[in-house]
Amino acid sequence: MVVGYNHNIMYKGVVFHVQTEDSGLSNPHITTLLYREGTIIASKKTSYADIIKIESLESVVEELMKEQHKDMLRRLKNGELDSRISGFAQPSPTETNVACPPPESQGKPLDDVLLDYLADSREK
Repeated sequence: MVVGYNHNIMYKGVVFHVQTEDSGLSNPHITTLLYREGTIIASKKTSYADIIKIESLESVVEELMKEQHKDMLRRLKNGELDSRISGFAQPSPTETNVACPPPESQGKPLDDVLLDYLADSREK
């Protein structure tokens, strides 16, 4: 079972962290958090208690996690969370030297970049 996904994303010159975790069968929910320097800026929690008995639960939960993780990244990139991040959108001194994404990801749709990232992280 996939424990979770973590992704740092640059938005408006600032690095944000998105984390998605599955709490497991004893507490069946998926939680996605958007952080800026350790402060939670946005969150989403989804229960999957209603489907816990299905045969392919592991793959369904993994897909739900991917979609919820991508949704939080999309919401950030689309500006939907700008009102929440306005006080946090100042680059820290360590972020002034943050590397740009590799050239192969530039110009790709966000979904493709995220899917490539998730695939790479599963292989490690």
